[in-house]
Amino acid sequence: MTPYLQMALNNAWANATLYGAVTGLTKDEFTAPRTGFFPSLAATLNHIYEVDLYYLDALEAGGLGRSVYEREPVLSARDLGQAQAGADMRFAKFCGLLTPALLEETRDTERPNETVKETVGALVLHLIQHQIHHRGQAHTMLVEAGIAPPQLDDFYLEYARAPSAKAYFS
Repeated sequence: MTPYLQMALNNAWANATLYGAVTGLTKDEFTAPRTGFFPSLAATLNHIYEVDLYYLDALEAGGLGRSVYEREPVLSARDLGQAQAGADMRFAKFCGLLTPALLEETRDTERPNETVKETVGALVLHLIQHQIHHRGQAHTMLVEAGIAPPQLDDFYLEYARAPSAKAYFS
């Protein structure tokens, strides 16, 4: 298993674990104003999802570009969690097919005023970092919502590996 696939599976596991903590929230609690870069758990998690859609489209050379942002936010934690899980598995499948040559290929990324070529390797790493960055913010918002935030970093090591993470290594 390549490190890229491991990181993609870690993202899938961390997202599933995080959504496991938020799915009990009511719509009002999920969309309630919270301190963070985005003003609620719903806005933060929708941002992760739609940016994943953007970069997945770029990685797969789908041609949708910025049109992926033309969507209504999902306001149900359960529904958004299911959509995120689908995107996570799509990303893991892509990472499972990576080769050194594919990592060096370039993809067009449509930006507000131009199209920029990026390597597949840079896009994969950025997508992973983007998720980690915003999951950390959502993690903090859980405390504000009165929920004990789940441990999200016990994935790779045998020592203290979360039981739910073990399934990703079988």
